[in-house]
Amino acid sequence: MKIILGIETSCDETAIAIVKGSGGLLSPQFHILSEVTFSQTKTHAPFGGVVPTLAKREHVKHLVRLLEKALENANLPPNGERVKTSQEREEMVRTILSREEGLADQLLSFTARISIPYIDAIAVTRGPGLEPALWVGINFARALAVLWEKRIIPTNHMEGHLVSALLEGEQVIFPALALLISGGHTELVLLHGWCQYVLLGETRDDAVGEAFDKVARILGLPYPGGPEISKLAESATGKFLIHLPRPMAGSGNLDFSFSGLKTAVLYAVKKIPTLTDAIKADIAEEFERAVTDVLLMKTRIAARRHDVKTLIVGGGVSANRRIRETFAREFEKDGIPVLFPAPAHATDNATMIAAAGYLRRESGESQGPEEELEARGVLVLR
Repeated sequence: MKIILGIETSCDETAIAIVKGSGGLLSPQFHILSEVTFSQTKTHAPFGGVVPTLAKREHVKHLVRLLEKALENANLPPNGERVKTSQEREEMVRTILSREEGLADQLLSFTARISIPYIDAIAVTRGPGLEPALWVGINFARALAVLWEKRIIPTNHMEGHLVSALLEGEQVIFPALALLISGGHTELVLLHGWCQYVLLGETRDDAVGEAFDKVARILGLPYPGGPEISKLAESATGKFLIHLPRPMAGSGNLDFSFSGLKTAVLYAVKKIPTLTDAIKADIAEEFERAVTDVLLMKTRIAARRHDVKTLIVGGGVSANRRIRETFAREFEKDGIPVLFPAPAHATDNATMIAAAGYLRRESGESQGPEEELEARGVLVLR
């Protein structure tokens, strides 16, 4: 059994969680002790997307508060030790956090007031993501590891989305396939076991979540666009006939492309004299249907090609109702169980980072706070 503190700052969610992991790599089980998240959606909504410098500022502002809340909710027994104060240790913390204005003072003040909690390691998102945002979480984890004398587990954000389905108590039979669909990624990943991954296909341009956001803007819907598109699609009447392409459906490979689909929506809208709410709803439904069709086609090809025993669908877009219902129904016909994260764990969160960190710790991966650790905006899942 290991207790892992997870830190997630890859984009516009500031999150900290504490998770108890057991069962090792063969049969991992997770018990969530606490999870807290601060969403920056309102901050970025006026800009129609995430602004990296603002995301960094918000992470700096909220991390210590969230850490305090997470520890309070977890109710962990203290290990009886307090932070060993020394000028050398304080200088190290201030050096690590020198680019995060005010964060060193916040952290030093908070950790001086409490006993060191009983945790085994600190997992932190290394990438992929927005590098200014990633650096805040990484430096925070390093500074905390210095003060608490803990090991750090650098974690891949996409592995977090992959592992998120396990948070509901499910088990995976290998070989397994994962479809990871989010605002920044669309990937098909083959799993031979935990921490044994092969990338089979990915998007060549827009990620599926990015396409949802862009189509939402075309239709005059607010940010974030995914939930708005889905909500609007539910009121579709089918009276406005529109057929959108299913890009790369017959390409023969496992890659995706959604930029052309977004452009097709733009061209269709430009030809409509009056874009009523009813027409918008029909366009939203056809767009959502086109996306689902392409994802299903590619995933089914991969599943059959590699004779997989389990399918995992993770990432923020996995919360989409049409995608969940379609995949569950269609793969049931093939006798392949489909695992989805709970909606709360589909979007970015620190619980999945703590869980992925546990798996990496079990595979022997961790490092000290003095070792080099860089944010990676682009990071391949391996």
